[in-house]
Amino acid sequence: MYGVCGCCGALRPRYKRLVDNIFPEDPEDGLVKANMEKLTFYALSAPEKLDRIGAYLSERLSRDVARHRYGYVCIAMEALDQLLMACHCQSINLFVESFLTMVRKLLEADKPNLQILGTNSFVKFANIEEDTPSYHRSYDFFVSRFSEMCHSSYEDPDIRTKIRMAGIRGLQGVVRKTVNDELQANIWDPQHMDKIVPSLLFNLQQEESAERSPSPGTEKEKESPVELTERCFRELLGRAAYDNIKNAVKPVLMHLDNHSLWEGKTFAVRCFKIIMYSIQTQHSHLVIQQLLGHLDANSKNSARVRAGIVEVISEAAVIEASGSIGPTVLEVFNTLLKQLRLSVDYELTGSYDSFANMGSKVITVHEERQLQESVIKTIGSFANTLPTYQRSEVMLFIIGKIPVPGMYPSLGSANTGVEGSRMIQIMLLKSLLQVTAGFQSTNILTALPTSFLDPLLSFTLMEDAEIRLLVLDILVSIIDRHDNRHKFSPVRIISDISVLKLKVDKCSRQDNLFMKKHSHRLYRHIYLACKEESSVQRHFESLHMLLGLICVELANEEVVVDLIRLALALQDLASTEEALPVYTRCAIHALSAAYLNLISQLTTVPTFCQHVHEVIESRKKIFPFLLPEDVLVESFKIPEKLETVEGEVLFLQSKIAEMLGGSGYNTERLATPYIPQITDEDRLSKRKSIGDTVSLQLEMDSRNSPEKEQRSTAEQITFETLKQAIDSVNVEELERERRRQVVERFQNAPFEEIAAHCGARASLLQNKLNQIFEITIRPPPSPSGSVGNGHGRTRSIPVYEMNFPDLCVY
Repeated sequence: MYGVCGCCGALRPRYKRLVDNIFPEDPEDGLVKANMEKLTFYALSAPEKLDRIGAYLSERLSRDVARHRYGYVCIAMEALDQLLMACHCQSINLFVESFLTMVRKLLEADKPNLQILGTNSFVKFANIEEDTPSYHRSYDFFVSRFSEMCHSSYEDPDIRTKIRMAGIRGLQGVVRKTVNDELQANIWDPQHMDKIVPSLLFNLQQEESAERSPSPGTEKEKESPVELTERCFRELLGRAAYDNIKNAVKPVLMHLDNHSLWEGKTFAVRCFKIIMYSIQTQHSHLVIQQLLGHLDANSKNSARVRAGIVEVISEAAVIEASGSIGPTVLEVFNTLLKQLRLSVDYELTGSYDSFANMGSKVITVHEERQLQESVIKTIGSFANTLPTYQRSEVMLFIIGKIPVPGMYPSLGSANTGVEGSRMIQIMLLKSLLQVTAGFQSTNILTALPTSFLDPLLSFTLMEDAEIRLLVLDILVSIIDRHDNRHKFSPVRIISDISVLKLKVDKCSRQDNLFMKKHSHRLYRHIYLACKEESSVQRHFESLHMLLGLICVELANEEVVVDLIRLALALQDLASTEEALPVYTRCAIHALSAAYLNLISQLTTVPTFCQHVHEVIESRKKIFPFLLPEDVLVESFKIPEKLETVEGEVLFLQSKIAEMLGGSGYNTERLATPYIPQITDEDRLSKRKSIGDTVSLQLEMDSRNSPEKEQRSTAEQITFETLKQAIDSVNVEELERERRRQVVERFQNAPFEEIAAHCGARASLLQNKLNQIFEITIRPPPSPSGSVGNGHGRTRSIPVYEMNFPDLCVY
């Protein structure tokens, strides 16, 4: 009976007859629309038949594919699409299974047209919002197949492009269908992301080759594969929630690693720009964290790879900072500073390992230097996007990482030694200079707190000329709040400073407090920095710039007086200190003349300006090499030996005090010569190595010990004592030898011996404390206590029974 029904059309089920009627005799005629409307009406009227309709259509499509009747295949897919768009009943799930089975059959076919046809149908299905949930549907096959199509290597370039674009649209459809449906398989799982993201990046990477050889087919397309890929990639990232960011970004990092795309930088930067602009703003710090972690993971990779990652961090961090500042601000700087230290270690040791092995990679010094410059540039570009308060925190953070003389610094590798410490200091100071570039704070007290200023000024007295110059530039960047710094360079005598167009504001209360608190330390370091014999033209230009900015930005009447005293003290230093090199003495004279010329015109006291002008004119006639035009230039002109400088070519303190006294300035203070106080900090700054620093700390501890105090009270100052103090050569040698012995003891002595030495000092402190407690707690002897013949005991009475004078009772 079943066979009879199958042969007789009138006896076949109605849904089969309706399905058969939509197929014309000639497939070129296309779908029979009238019959298709009947089939659609039947499916809507009897939704329980929808799954059977889908199964029958699937059966016919499989048969037509096997018989290569591709016209009927297209008609079947068109019918399925229309039924899918029209029906949203509860039974649609079973119909969808039949539909996906047919799409899978088309995607598995060898014909590109069938693959594209199946993809188009899947994309239409992906845009449909289903009314009923599905608990058992899987899209694993489609993710794999569409990813494979994205990597198509078909011979015909036009067909290859169409297949790849179909694969991209298919992946886009899978994402749309699954990303917001909690019942579907999690598309963000690594097994799916590891296929989707590399496929998109592969097509995004084809832009250069597509631009070089555009094909006629791609020119006719409304959208190129690269544009479609970027849109799909942005959509994927835009749908990523907080928990999914890492799974979406990790495949990007792996793709760039596997294809060595960090070295080119351009593609990697473009990828992460897309990522940073596509994800939600509050999630951007997660991308920065992954990039920082990836940079740490590649610490021993080549410098070009690390430089590429740093470049990407630079671009991504700027975008992240312009949106929302997350908790990764200091983490970015910490990682970048760590990379600076590692790069210095690699450059000096020549190996990525602590000890150079035969199998270790060869370090290229040039590439390491480029990496260091890239890291410093990245630090500056990121800092420029931060608000003022966060930039101040970053400045404190960086200064805390620099090995500071006189403290226990955290240096790099032990194999780099003193040179490594010096290079780290230079790199971190360059980073700090980048952070301070363009820094403008209305409150100088918060911009230069004591915790920042103290270690920074300690570098101005170091023997390394490059370090001193960096510190001066940092101070100039911070103090310059009105962009006046470039107006003081080059150093020259200007008859009318109005041409400089200096921006001068009245000093605020915070500025006055800052100068009252720190001015003398600034003056002292400027004075001592001028004495450094290794200073060159750039140093004196920076010193002049710093002095000029203090006068313009922070000067009140008291500060002006002190600055004039400082300039005159510098003149006396250059005149009397014959041990200094000739160039240094001439440069100090030129610096003093240029600065007094500037400050005299700022004070607008005519007699003061006249005196300065007369001295400058005298120098032009007699000693032109004492003016900046002859000294502070590249091809300077100085004599081999500097004769005694006196008379009319010197600025006279008594005259200046008298002139300014008539304008209300403090005459008594003006007449007092400026004499800087040499402190232990200055001696501390001359230390070069960690060993010297440790020995000096021990020296300071021993100097403050109780035994030392007891001995010092017994000593008397005699002529011999003063003579020994003046003759410091032998004393310094003895101190150097003693420091060497202390360092050797701490480096070579066993731990038990060092612990015993420290324990003895601790026990001494404990004994002293016990004595203090005993005196404090035990009642003092009574005034009525008796002593008989020198042998009697002192009789004490309780405190509460003692009678105290009225002045002691309150």
